[in-house]
Amino acid sequence: MHDDDFLRVEAHDCPMTSCAAPAGSPCRTGRGKVAIHYHTARFRLVPAFAKALNVPTPAVRKPGTAWIELPRPAAADAEPTAHARIGYARASTVRQSLDTQLDALKDAGVTRVFAEKISTRATTRPELDKAVTLARELRAAGVAVTLVVHEHKRLGRGLDLAALAEQLRSAGIGLEFLTGELQGSHDPSGVVFTVLAALSGMEREYIRDRTREGHESARARGKAIGGSAVTDENMLSMALHLRGQDLSLRDIAARLVITSGKKKGRHPSAATVLRMLRDHDQQSAT
Repeated sequence: MHDDDFLRVEAHDCPMTSCAAPAGSPCRTGRGKVAIHYHTARFRLVPAFAKALNVPTPAVRKPGTAWIELPRPAAADAEPTAHARIGYARASTVRQSLDTQLDALKDAGVTRVFAEKISTRATTRPELDKAVTLARELRAAGVAVTLVVHEHKRLGRGLDLAALAEQLRSAGIGLEFLTGELQGSHDPSGVVFTVLAALSGMEREYIRDRTREGHESARARGKAIGGSAVTDENMLSMALHLRGQDLSLRDIAARLVITSGKKKGRHPSAATVLRMLRDHDQQSAT
């Protein structure tokens, strides 16, 4: 389930006569409390949940507290009362500058911008979450909203980008890229957007595969990959001896010492010991 699944359920009035919660509000119990789960007759109005056993009420609706009626969501065919453009800018590292993105968003007429310096691999991006939350609130109030980004890679790649597009689509939020291969305004549910998002994810996989093949080719020619090696035959022999005593990888690493290179005199990491022993075991098995 996605974080915004409850909005899809709350787009409908609850058919249960004992509840009759209007669209935009969570289901309620007979005692006037916010229900812990949405009523079956209601969440099954959403095709994706037709076979679900239950759909929990999210924490944002404060299940168990006194129920109050919330504003109804704007009708899909209702004329927007205004149009808001929300900007988002991101750099992968603290050393990278956001100036180019911020200038482009300003030139595009965006006045509210959320910016952060965080890796695409991060599972949570606080400023992006804030931008999407604000966009949802404005859209629920009947305002047409577009999330404006300098380039699609600032949002993510592959499945991450596709998942975000689905969140925006379900909330009725537009999406616009100022540059890059997806430049222009796009309907997040459109086929072209979905296909290009998938291709963007394939790009990362392609780079990863090419890098792996390059490493394997270099190893086959006897070239070392990465920094100077910290392991040697003596270290391996001692590691095998210690493993025979059923010591953990961390304990083995603490008893080993690097004898050459920049790390001379230091202990190898447990991960290094794991790789060394694993490579030994694989070679012994062939």
